[in-house]
Amino acid sequence: MRSVAIIGAGIAGLSCADALAEQGWRVTLFDKGRKAGGRMASRRIDTPHGEAAFDFGAQYFTVRDSGFSAEVARWAEAGLAVRWPEAREDAWIGVPAMNVVVRAMATRHDVRFSHHVSGLAREEGRWRLLGEGMPTGHFDAAVLALPAEQAAPILTLYDFELARTALFARSQPCWSGMFAFAAPLQHAPHILRDHGALAWAARDSAKPGRSGPESWVVQASPQWSTAHLERSPDDVAPLLLAALAEATGTDTPAVLAHSVHRWRYALSAGTGLGCLWNETQLIGACGDWLLGPRVECAWVSGRMLAQRVLGADRVAA
Repeated sequence: MRSVAIIGAGIAGLSCADALAEQGWRVTLFDKGRKAGGRMASRRIDTPHGEAAFDFGAQYFTVRDSGFSAEVARWAEAGLAVRWPEAREDAWIGVPAMNVVVRAMATRHDVRFSHHVSGLAREEGRWRLLGEGMPTGHFDAAVLALPAEQAAPILTLYDFELARTALFARSQPCWSGMFAFAAPLQHAPHILRDHGALAWAARDSAKPGRSGPESWVVQASPQWSTAHLERSPDDVAPLLLAALAEATGTDTPAVLAHSVHRWRYALSAGTGLGCLWNETQLIGACGDWLLGPRVECAWVSGRMLAQRVLGADRVAA
């Protein structure tokens, strides 16, 4: 049985894993996070008014590709996804949180969380993972389902052309704030877009399938996030809160709980290549940065790379 190590257990990595496992490959995924989610991350915070839930990464996803449409239909049938027309007519979200979709995908595979892969070593035509706590075995193929900035240093050692593609696919950052309030924000719409420092703000507690206290996710624009990239979360939190107050034109209620997350590699324009693959050394990369800044693009990129892997396998056979 052919084996593959996939570094990154977000939508792209898991999509690739699904397609390879369906064709009999032994798939092992490694992710530095503690649980599945990636950019479809969700967080729950206890407050005096109950548990508050936040989708602090991707706010929704859309469906255009026929293969992804079939996948979303399966999610909807299983009760894992519903439409969110308030965001846009073709918007979908995971229920009761965005990350449930990724978590469901992860249950089908051997995923090693809290494993930070620092590099790869090529030994006798196979791949060994480098990093603390990595397995001692080898894999036939290696897939980097990582942001371009993290894939580039690994690719540089083995295929400079692929690495150069990753080096030029720069992502933009995003500061994302999560705020639970003691009372609703009066006279505020559920969604705010492109207002001053804010690219997006949404009343997460009003999304379909949600409950709990008044909860908002506030995401800064790429320009603002870049200007404040190296500030601490404690510094950024009041600035995001003030930006929300300015956008709604009202003072915010008392904050019950809050958290702030810095996405260093949040938004990519996409290279249009779909995926990267070296069929000689059996190493490749997938992710939204290879197509476009949408959840669907990550899923499609993973499938595209799986087809390249399978094609190389058939040629070798």
